[in-house]
Amino acid sequence: MMDAAADSPARLEELYELIAHHASLYYDKDAPEISDAEYDALLRELLDLEKKYPLLMHTNSPTQRVGGTVLDGFKKVKHIRPMLSLDNVFNSTELASFWGRVQNNIHEDSGFTCEMKIDGLAVSLLYEDGIFVRGATRGNGRVGEDVTENLRTIHELPLRLKGSIPGQVEVRGEVLMSWKRFNSLNELRESRGETLFANPRNAAAGTLRQLDSSIVAERGLDIFLYYLVDAPSRGVIRQSDALSWLSDRGLPIQPAWERCPSLSEVDTFITRWQEERFNLDYVTDGAVVKLDDLTLWDGLGATAHAPRWAVAYKYPPEEAQTKILSIDISVGRTGALTPVANLDPVRLGGTIVQRAGLHNGDEIRRKDIRVGDVVWVRKAAEIIPEVVAVDFSARSGDASIPFQMPTHCPVCGSEAVRLSGEAVVRCLNRASCPAQLKEGLSYFASREGMDIRGLGDKLSRQLIDCGKVKTLSDIYDLTIEDWAAMDRMGTKSAKNLIAAIEASKSRPLSALIAALGIRYVGKRVAELLAAHFGNMDQIKESSEEKLAEIEGVGPVIASSVAAFFHDSANLDLLERLKARGLNFSSDKKDIRPENDVLRGKSFVFTGELSSMKRSEAETKVKTFGGSVSSSVSAKTSYLVAGDRGGSKLKKAEQLGVSVISEEEFLKMLDFSD
Repeated sequence: MMDAAADSPARLEELYELIAHHASLYYDKDAPEISDAEYDALLRELLDLEKKYPLLMHTNSPTQRVGGTVLDGFKKVKHIRPMLSLDNVFNSTELASFWGRVQNNIHEDSGFTCEMKIDGLAVSLLYEDGIFVRGATRGNGRVGEDVTENLRTIHELPLRLKGSIPGQVEVRGEVLMSWKRFNSLNELRESRGETLFANPRNAAAGTLRQLDSSIVAERGLDIFLYYLVDAPSRGVIRQSDALSWLSDRGLPIQPAWERCPSLSEVDTFITRWQEERFNLDYVTDGAVVKLDDLTLWDGLGATAHAPRWAVAYKYPPEEAQTKILSIDISVGRTGALTPVANLDPVRLGGTIVQRAGLHNGDEIRRKDIRVGDVVWVRKAAEIIPEVVAVDFSARSGDASIPFQMPTHCPVCGSEAVRLSGEAVVRCLNRASCPAQLKEGLSYFASREGMDIRGLGDKLSRQLIDCGKVKTLSDIYDLTIEDWAAMDRMGTKSAKNLIAAIEASKSRPLSALIAALGIRYVGKRVAELLAAHFGNMDQIKESSEEKLAEIEGVGPVIASSVAAFFHDSANLDLLERLKARGLNFSSDKKDIRPENDVLRGKSFVFTGELSSMKRSEAETKVKTFGGSVSSSVSAKTSYLVAGDRGGSKLKKAEQLGVSVISEEEFLKMLDFSD
């Protein structure tokens, strides 16, 4: 039997990667793949392992920092005080343990303030002499994104506080989207053929990060404030009084809160709101329990990521039992074939549920889900609940046939393929599959693709809806009259578009490869493929194994590229594009730069560079003939280590890869004195 400690390093590494992956999807891309409950379970497993084996814990463990990163599109804002997250508890025993730890440190009972935990995006607002001057997201807890103009669009947020408020005041809270606004927004997006938001939290986060504040105003966000920073300096010494202070100044606070003198009253609050929360017009997934006496907070302090004076009580996901009537297959904007169960209607989480997600074929086989089964379904603030498990004791002859995922796309009929390293089956006919074409055309025309100025999302949807474009190559056949007939288009705009389309024919091969929308193939990989093969035909004829040998490509990308060029619809598109005069070859300058001092050498970067951004350093490597990868492998020539380098350092040492400093890297390019 393997010793538990011996197996722990592997599991720790696996958890670090899993949690980092899902945290990035949740905080940065607003596109989670798993529920909050599943994410919490991963984090709790990691916490337990780190407590048991503290010497194995990484300094950059997700348990030691707050999730989220700063987006490049917004100005960075350094928080006056760190914006921390909260530790979670899941039952009354864990809640009592939290109180026991606090009580041992303060030796007095301050009572509690209980507030429903809002599932939105945390923000900090700054007022000077009562005037709203700046708003920022939490970001990574220390540095956030300046979203002042977007916050100004929230009607409930006062731009001037009531009364005389001298000096600087910082308040914090949560930006959210109400269920009413969320449902209206998704109805509108569905009518436009756009991707639906998964839940109100993701809709709010995606909206607040829009660079165009007019879009934010159109969607309609809400906000609740719950924290007055440095409240005692304002004569406010209780959290319950702080909420009243905020409300008296015109700042919106949520209605679902209460001062609870004892832990038993906290339990009563939590129990009552477990059901009543579904009557609220905003999403909550738990209750926040805070010490009411603010003068105790600084003394208790905080860990690296959470205060010790508060905790979040997370409610278990809502579950109910019902029957699967049928299973449909939906095709998403990236070609993913997703099975969805049609259910005998059941009340769940305050709403009637008729559909539930089944994730993918592997999940269906693992849970042995069949049409006719009686199943448990769960809803945790998602727009479509999920099937948790089958009640096998209730299985009848109606559920005798195992479900099989289709081998072809139900929308366009193309072969459905499962790529290496993926759990989902995909239609790779991005060129003419109606389910993917609207996004595919907009991406094809983007700056990193064919750079066709004026051909954006709205016009792309219009062209496809009216039937003028059925595959990407059709845009090269449209006349001035065709373009001028589109909404808000005149003869001049039509001529400009035709000129841009004609100019796109001379775009480099790497741009065309990137524009095709091959999964995992962006600008960098497209450049590698163009430089290595020199023309499209060579890529098309290359085997998956040969593709995988290219530094910076690897087996997952190779599988995707090979599958794309295996699909007959994609091959037909390429012939059409070639016939219309697009550039299918690289000239020698694309393949080999004049100064190729780094030719044949591959680089990976870790940490922060002082003299330039990492993206600039990567560009310099390519300019001088080298290649860049995001991960360390045995093929890596050099790992360039900046400040606060991460786990790549350890891997480089294990593989014997040369680790060099930023100064040594610059000397290679002869940039330093």
